[in-house]
Amino acid sequence: MQKFGKSQPVKRFEDPRLVSGRGGYVDDVAPDGALYGYVLRSSVAHGEIRSIDLSAARAAPGVHLAISNDDILAGGVTEGLTATLQKNRDGTPAAAPRHPILAEGRVRFVGQPLVLIVAETLAQARDAAELVEVDIDDLPAQMALARGTVDIHPEAPGNLGVDWHEGDGAAVAEALAGAAHVVRAQVVDSRCMVNAMEPRGCYAEWDGTRMHLCFGGQGVWGAKTNLTRIFDLAPENVRVTHPDVGGGFGMKTKAYPEYLACCFAARELGRPVRWIADRTESMLSDNGARDLEHDVEMGFDADHRLIAYHVKTRYNLGAHNSGFGQMIQTYLFARVCSGVYDVQNVYLEAEGYYTNTAQTDAYRGAGRPEAIFLLERSMDIAARDLGVDPWDLRRKSFVQVDQFPYTSFSGELYDVGDFNRILDLAAIKADRDGFAARKAASTAAGKLRGVGLCYYIESILGDPTEGAKVEFLDDGQVNIYVGTQSNGQGHETVHAQFLADQTGIPAEHIRVIQGDSDLIAKGGGTGGSRSVTNQSNATLATVTKIIEAFSGFLAEVMEVDPEKISFDDESFRIEGSNAAPSMLDVADWARERGRSELLVHSGVAKLPGRSYPNGAHVAEVEVDPDTGKVDLVKYTVVDDFGNLINPMLAEGQVHGGVVQGAGQVLMEKVVFDEDGQLLTATFMDYAMPRATDMPFISFTSEPVPSTANPMGMKGCGEAGTVGSMAAVTNAVADALHQRGVRQADMPFTSDRVWAMLNHAEAAE
Repeated sequence: MQKFGKSQPVKRFEDPRLVSGRGGYVDDVAPDGALYGYVLRSSVAHGEIRSIDLSAARAAPGVHLAISNDDILAGGVTEGLTATLQKNRDGTPAAAPRHPILAEGRVRFVGQPLVLIVAETLAQARDAAELVEVDIDDLPAQMALARGTVDIHPEAPGNLGVDWHEGDGAAVAEALAGAAHVVRAQVVDSRCMVNAMEPRGCYAEWDGTRMHLCFGGQGVWGAKTNLTRIFDLAPENVRVTHPDVGGGFGMKTKAYPEYLACCFAARELGRPVRWIADRTESMLSDNGARDLEHDVEMGFDADHRLIAYHVKTRYNLGAHNSGFGQMIQTYLFARVCSGVYDVQNVYLEAEGYYTNTAQTDAYRGAGRPEAIFLLERSMDIAARDLGVDPWDLRRKSFVQVDQFPYTSFSGELYDVGDFNRILDLAAIKADRDGFAARKAASTAAGKLRGVGLCYYIESILGDPTEGAKVEFLDDGQVNIYVGTQSNGQGHETVHAQFLADQTGIPAEHIRVIQGDSDLIAKGGGTGGSRSVTNQSNATLATVTKIIEAFSGFLAEVMEVDPEKISFDDESFRIEGSNAAPSMLDVADWARERGRSELLVHSGVAKLPGRSYPNGAHVAEVEVDPDTGKVDLVKYTVVDDFGNLINPMLAEGQVHGGVVQGAGQVLMEKVVFDEDGQLLTATFMDYAMPRATDMPFISFTSEPVPSTANPMGMKGCGEAGTVGSMAAVTNAVADALHQRGVRQADMPFTSDRVWAMLNHAEAAE
């Protein structure tokens, strides 16, 4: 039996529907007659709520309901949102302040939901919101990643929510003291916004017994668990569904307050309630990302081999704990903090602070982009300080082929890898030998040209267990029910393609069903690049059951020994016979004989280990010193994703990830004023990368198949972002160093780059 996909670049099956406007997103599929929700948000970053007067809003035309958190509490819903919590360095739990559905007692960031208005039309709901009278006593906004003067939550004195460490600090201090060279650096990983193409939205229904929540998300089961808890419902009385989802990137993993408020409203009114954010609402209230400050020490021996790594980080939690907000810069960061390097003396320290900003959480990588960016940025800084080639410095500390399987500092078991081979190929594909000539041409044109390298590694996270169900229908079609959830990655294609590869069922006969807690009992959803590897593993387990069951059935029908029946990925073969029935043929025979139990098969499988995609990103930029404008002019990627099902989809994932990472580095700039007002709340003020900002992205697959799953796969969904942030930053820093810039931190907007250059010139 074939154990991995046939690696054909099949075009996406879902694209004709999606690009022709026939997609079914939340705003498309809300029930007829659903009422419209509008959320009134706080215009104050920090303050005590004195009163909220809803009387005029409730009397406004078309209004069915106007509620604050007091009404939710009076309705018997007292539970708030929860989050995964970290432990402090002393073993005590990190702060867990209450996170209400609507603001309760105090507002803590501009954009926090205050009131939900439900009306016949959206215009009526908006008009009614203008009649709400809110009285708030302002408090000073706490914006710094440092001990604050006014506590945002009493549970977090000084606004310190997490004080965490991992590793042996004394051993690392000793290694640094004995190192031949110690390099110290400060690195900023600036805040950015997710900005999925489709804003967040939902609709909620209540039939008197069951709650149904439909929202654009990344997995229905976490939301179902929350609804059963918050509304005190039996699991069988909660249904959660996802329609088509226009981008998730980690930001849409969790159930947000607006969804729960709509559920409450639907229960109160007995009518469906729909809500969708506009772009400014999204920018104000979606979880932000990154927002870190690092102090780094790296120790090298006399041969420039990395022997010690110490990181002290301050990171922004936002106003509340988000789903995985505490974990991003702690547990998740630590998984790949030492990258592809053979270094065991690592000590990580992190302080997470509450600020009067929207919460932060996962964004395409969830800790791995943060870790690799810091490590690879620091390696470039070290190479410059040591006066050595940055590519050679990396090679000296690579985990070598004969060291695999290799256990990293954080306990990750890297099963396979060939980092030198990947880097050699990257040098060829990027035409590293030709860089000097390109740089000379840029210099002649009055431009500064720089090149940057990042060698990344990922740890594919998420629940290692997944299930699949395959159902043979009367019309010859086949349904596969999956526990993952597409957010636009092409799952409808890749899951069908993989099942077709393993069974011979034509892919056009296969329909992928996802995102419905009534149809799929359990699943891990999508996140951490887990989907294709985990789901394919579950599909293999299910296919094995189908083959066993169909072989036994054929043995009965053909009156032969079951051991004489085999399956070759396309047809069953019966020893001594020319018959070669397909799976669809066998399903038809079973149906004709009334054997309905043979038409539905389920399988559950657990991956024995994580996979570790890795690769080299090489970026080249040109900087105009007169204006500060940075152009990304050349980009090369060589990735080890193991075996691929559909190389075209993998390349598309890399392209999108590269653009998101490069966009953060080059132009995305979140700006708050001292009072916590977001000054970049529209696309007029917050720059997003366009096609004209990006060069052709060269992508090469150089697989070293994983041994941690039977398909030899390694997840690819987040790799582009993980590699691009450091590659582009290192390229810009390389260009600016020619004019004396010694501290170069993102975002590299024209005004900031121009200021860096002029400051360096003035300092000479």
